[in-house]
Amino acid sequence: MDSRQVKTPMYMLYCVLVACIGSFCSGWTIGCSNLPGQVTHACNSGDQHIANPALPDCLPMSTSLWGFAVASFCVGGLVGGVSGGAIQTRYGRKNTIIYNTAGWIVGGLLIGLSYNVPMFIIGRILCGISCGLGSLTTPTYVGETSSIRSRGAMGTLNQFLIVIGILLSSVVGLPTSYVPYWRINFAIVGIPAVLQAVLMPTCVESPRWLLSNNRLEEAHHALQKLRGADVSIENEFYEILEGHFGMAGAQKALRQLKLPASFGNGGIVSEKEKEQMDKNGIIHERQTPDEKTNVDEILEQHGDDDVTVAQEKITHSDDSSDKKSSEIETIVIEAPEGVVQEEHQLDGGLHKQMNIIKIFTDPLIRRIAFVVLIHHAIQQLSGMNAVMYYSTTIFKSAFNEEMSKYMAIATTAVNFVVTVAAVIFMDRMGRRPLLMMAEAGGCLFSVLLVIGYAYNVPALLVVSVFMYVASFAIGIGPIPWLITSELTPTYASSSVGAVATGVNWAMNFLIGQIFPVIFEAISGYSFVIFAAVCFFAFWFTFFMLPESKNRSIENIVRGFEHNNHHQPDNNGAKTVSVKDTVVENI
Repeated sequence: MDSRQVKTPMYMLYCVLVACIGSFCSGWTIGCSNLPGQVTHACNSGDQHIANPALPDCLPMSTSLWGFAVASFCVGGLVGGVSGGAIQTRYGRKNTIIYNTAGWIVGGLLIGLSYNVPMFIIGRILCGISCGLGSLTTPTYVGETSSIRSRGAMGTLNQFLIVIGILLSSVVGLPTSYVPYWRINFAIVGIPAVLQAVLMPTCVESPRWLLSNNRLEEAHHALQKLRGADVSIENEFYEILEGHFGMAGAQKALRQLKLPASFGNGGIVSEKEKEQMDKNGIIHERQTPDEKTNVDEILEQHGDDDVTVAQEKITHSDDSSDKKSSEIETIVIEAPEGVVQEEHQLDGGLHKQMNIIKIFTDPLIRRIAFVVLIHHAIQQLSGMNAVMYYSTTIFKSAFNEEMSKYMAIATTAVNFVVTVAAVIFMDRMGRRPLLMMAEAGGCLFSVLLVIGYAYNVPALLVVSVFMYVASFAIGIGPIPWLITSELTPTYASSSVGAVATGVNWAMNFLIGQIFPVIFEAISGYSFVIFAAVCFFAFWFTFFMLPESKNRSIENIVRGFEHNNHHQPDNNGAKTVSVKDTVVENI
């Protein structure tokens, strides 16, 4: 079976779930301060040592200081996200995920054992750094290891585990909202982090990252393990090779790996090839002297930079005749004078890793980055955090204080249930329909919140909160993280992801700081702003976001390349990709 058709191999699912344990830790970090917040910074006994002689009962803080202490993890998230690109490029996705657990472990211990406010804040910042780095590395790893047909569902698991973390932290927050149990609530985040540090070494590294570091055999082995021993990875592996190295580089890589001649040909092997094949399926002598082509001679005469050569062996099978094999030699000659290749296409057959500055100067990557960054900004500016903040006031207007706590948990439960639906429908409906439906819902229910506020209709306010949260969960929440790895080629994914993560956390922090001021000034009418953002988001998605369902990352990038092929450069020369070069068949 072709690996491009498989859905959820068990080992791949295992690796994705282990990677997403970090997402659970992020969700716990976000939600653990909600219910125990009051007893953490404003308990009746203050900083006395009544419940525990070694530690104060709580850490007295003013409202503004408590707000900063809680939000300080966003500062850590911004630092972790922006620096994460260089870290995951150097150390790999797998190792970065392992190292990243340290922030939650150390941060959780610092908060749980905090003796004063600075210890608490430092612990929150450390947890935030892990949240930021994890919010970059986890979606990248998941996107690069998932099969084409399940990448949407696997990518949504990232958001799903975040929601589970928020939900469970709220549930655990009920019995731990007392002295001294609030410390346990904050420290629990270290337990799943330790579990991830133990399990992640049993997972493989991202095949695409391995290829980007010229570790071809390891990449081939990792992809085979992810897809299953009985699955043919030939076409998928070649597409990844071609996407990173170009056509010539991919063919050279195949020869370097000494892969079977049936590679990329549906697994059909001639009788002659079977004789040359060892027990591992490797052909040690592909060509007889009479069959030897002049490919290597051409490379020696012209050099790798002057001519692109691809050699393809095709084995034909016919029911009415014996199997026979033939060779087609394809020479891709340099484009005519006045036509130049873009640097990202081929440079000696290898894409160079792009830094943050380069992604904004390269025409192709700049366009991809623009789409990704706008969607990350929209995720926060659409007002989800503001709605969650306002929901407390809404519920108190319709219920008593005790019931309001349970309604807050119910809101998180709605988020959980709809995120489950997103996992199910992401690879069935596609990203664009779900995201546009979510943005339309966000706009509509923000307007209904304003109407409910203006005419004092508590029931409408409560329903609008639930439906807005559902709209966010079905698309605005998970899809920006998903498309970050789906739209971006490996050689630019770390830099684009780092900037996108930085934008996301910066907007998160911005909303947390300015929304209370806006809300205090115009109250419920502030949701008109979020309705306008969602309205803009709908049309931006409609015109700018391509559908990525059932498409490989390399195929999606080629779709963006198509719009850049014929754009003239500064010298008036026509810019082309590899596919625009002249091809001769011999």
